[in-house]
Amino acid sequence: MRRIEAVLFASASPVPRKDLARVVGQGASVDLLIEDLAADLEDRPYTVARVGAGWALRTRPAFAQAIRMAADVTTQALNLSAFDTAVLAAIAYHQPITRDGLHEIFGKDISRDLIGRLFDRALIATGPRAPRRGAPYTFVTTDAFLAAFGLETLADLPDAEQLRDAAG
Repeated sequence: MRRIEAVLFASASPVPRKDLARVVGQGASVDLLIEDLAADLEDRPYTVARVGAGWALRTRPAFAQAIRMAADVTTQALNLSAFDTAVLAAIAYHQPITRDGLHEIFGKDISRDLIGRLFDRALIATGPRAPRRGAPYTFVTTDAFLAAFGLETLADLPDAEQLRDAAG
């Protein structure tokens, strides 16, 4: 269990099951060890969270405000403009999506530079080619996107009602 904790602590990105299994040995149950670790961390300000196809140590929500006060972690660390964030959200909600699909949403062309910034931060990747003339690339979000926004899966994205409530 402590080896899993050490690996999760040292990793900047979520650690997949196969990597954790290598650390503890194939005969050990990674799921049971993760459950034991989560129980052991119950009174700590962080916990083990499922992120995409792996696990990571995450701060408990009760401490989120303290962290935000110390540094605007998500947007400053990612260095995204409001429009970059809007395009990233559109990709997350409509993936796989082409640049033409993004044009339809925003009513203007989305620059290759903006797409490149999102690629450089590993927030998006290329998806399957679109099944139409020219077979353009599509874009999808990555596990790094999930980790940056504290999501386990895309199903954790806020729905339309939650977004309206948050907007006031």
